Amino acid sequence: MQHDLRLRAAARAIYDNVYPPVDPVPFSFDEAERCGTVEYRQAVGAAQDARSVLFARHEQLLFAAIL
Repeated sequence: MQHDLRLRAAARAIYDNVYPPVDPVPFSFDEAERCGTVEYRQAVGAAQDARSVLFARHEQLLFAAIL
């Protein structure tokens, strides 16, 4: 996911919040990304879902501003 830095940052934020360092997660975000762990894929999926929701809200705001 190196090509989409904003989505990667969102996935990292989600990963760090869902799997904080005090929990026994065996990988850092970078290691999880490299290995493609389940936790990493879940964080990416959540970031993609969040992006689509935020993008839809942004479009609604733009449309309302035009009216």
